[in-house]
Amino acid sequence: MIKEIRITPSILNADFSDLKNEIAKIADVSDLLHLDIMDNIFVPNFTFDFQAAEAIITQSSLPVDAHLMVANVDSIAPAYAEAGCDSVTFHVEAAADISMTIKSIKSLGSRASIAIKPETDLNSYSDFLDDIDMILIMTVEPGFGGQSFREDMLPKISQAKKLIGDRPIWLQVDGGISERTIEMASEAGADTFVAGSAVFNSDNPAAMVQTLRRLAQGK
Repeated sequence: MIKEIRITPSILNADFSDLKNEIAKIADVSDLLHLDIMDNIFVPNFTFDFQAAEAIITQSSLPVDAHLMVANVDSIAPAYAEAGCDSVTFHVEAAADISMTIKSIKSLGSRASIAIKPETDLNSYSDFLDDIDMILIMTVEPGFGGQSFREDMLPKISQAKKLIGDRPIWLQVDGGISERTIEMASEAGADTFVAGSAVFNSDNPAAMVQTLRRLAQGK
């Protein structure tokens, strides 16, 4: 049985001045569009305010997987669900009431996901696994694209897979996913992959998405 794999290209490394065309390049071969939202508070970088993000969400030909790297996420996350994101991911480190935020996202029709930074203890948040649809293991420090994959995060991916057990939860990895690293992340247990620079810095983004999917499936 072939492992079900999802490739979610991040537009962090795309041409922001021509996003419609950039998204079109990978729309036919990708599962979701990964939208990185940074506020220059929770992370030292800024990408989109809500108005700009909402325009991308409503115009995207792909369902949107929003990754919120922002402070005050408890009040911000529901707005992204309401805007039409298929999936909304928020950082546990930024949330004051994780359970409430999960419920708010799901009540508005979106999948709810929690993200874990490299140095955050995964076991501290295992009680939320029955309520979420996806868990994101960061394999770099959030804030910038183009960082190298941290191989010391592989045991954490395996730990997350073990904690998930038989639950229908997607296990996503974000950070340094490329032709070199996607196989090891998949072997560790991940099934959903964020790829930014590997896709949009390639000569043929669509072909790269297909290559990454094949490698993740062990073909």
